[in-house]
Amino acid sequence: MAGPLTGIKIVDLTTVISGPSATMLLADQGADVVKVESIAAPDHARGAGYGNQTFTSVFLNNNRNKQALALDLKAAAGRTALLAVCKDADVVIQNFRPGVVERLGVAYDDIKAVNPEVIYVSISGFGEQGPLSHKPVYDPIIQAVSGLATIQGGSDTLRPRLVRTILPDKLTGIVTAQAISSALVHRLRALEGQHVQVSMLDAVVNFLWSSDMGSQTFVDHEVSQQRAATFIDLIYETKTHYISVSAMANKQWLGLCDAVGHPEWKEDERFKTPALRDRNADIRLQMTQDALLTRTAEDWLVRLEEAGVPCAPVLTRNEMIRHPQVVANQLLFETEHPVAGRIRQARPAARFSRSSPEQRSPAPRHGEHTRQLLQEAGLTQAQIDTLIAQGVAFDSQSEIETT
Repeated sequence: MAGPLTGIKIVDLTTVISGPSATMLLADQGADVVKVESIAAPDHARGAGYGNQTFTSVFLNNNRNKQALALDLKAAAGRTALLAVCKDADVVIQNFRPGVVERLGVAYDDIKAVNPEVIYVSISGFGEQGPLSHKPVYDPIIQAVSGLATIQGGSDTLRPRLVRTILPDKLTGIVTAQAISSALVHRLRALEGQHVQVSMLDAVVNFLWSSDMGSQTFVDHEVSQQRAATFIDLIYETKTHYISVSAMANKQWLGLCDAVGHPEWKEDERFKTPALRDRNADIRLQMTQDALLTRTAEDWLVRLEEAGVPCAPVLTRNEMIRHPQVVANQLLFETEHPVAGRIRQARPAARFSRSSPEQRSPAPRHGEHTRQLLQEAGLTQAQIDTLIAQGVAFDSQSEIETT
């Protein structure tokens, strides 16, 4: 079965993570994604991080199921070629810094002039306006400004800490993909396109608000300095390995007290209610840690589970990919990439009973489908040859066939 977005064409001008992860999610669900890259400066992810024969894991894991088009958009002929490709696109998406697409002549109004019903998506770091809007942005910068680093530190008075994954980039990708899907539904009903704007800052602040901004929720009653909930996280050391234990409900707390051999904790006035347990979290979690050091992880996981206390082993990356639950979910799959060799990836998280996404193609080479895509856009063979000869377009497939 074809994916639910089969027949939707997306022209993707984005690079690195936020945009490419959004369009790969949609490509995994069946959309035809045309990845447009600069000839001289292709997607930075092609050369960032661990890789094999010019294909990095970052690029492979954010660009499968796409076709690659390489153009020089600074050249008038390159811009004209892109507009031809965009004429029948359902979505055009870019994550240039604000002002760049206007200078290149591929802003919303430029695309709308050749495709009136297009959905045009702009991803930015801080937004289209404001004092920070034109600053260069990377994930740690958004973690800093959004308050995420302070939340991760535990208190306004403690050292801020970064989340050890690029959460703002990947979260922005998910938010963007969802927004594109909503815009497609709107166009289906109202027969009109629109300009969708997503900033990394907006995505992260919205994400944090539901659980981490209680002190800022009640107007005129803001708390200026968050106290630390605890200096211990919910990862515990045992005699053998680390485990995670999370006793949130009263029943789970009572089960934990019995499981660790300290039923007297149930009568301790400091821990009688969830509010008191939160107020005395440091001492409570330290007591729990001291108790858990007395047995092995394997022993504790059995005891805690029998007591109805949520718990799990803390897995390394190598252990995770082989865990029975991951295997049961059929979460990972392996394919043979024509350049990078055999690779392992995670399947799309959402499963559809009537329109299954499929793995159609691996991440493409730079400019791999340039000639094919320009032909589909209506350019003649002679026009394409001229663009390639002038260095305005690049087709790696032609080079491979020539050699």
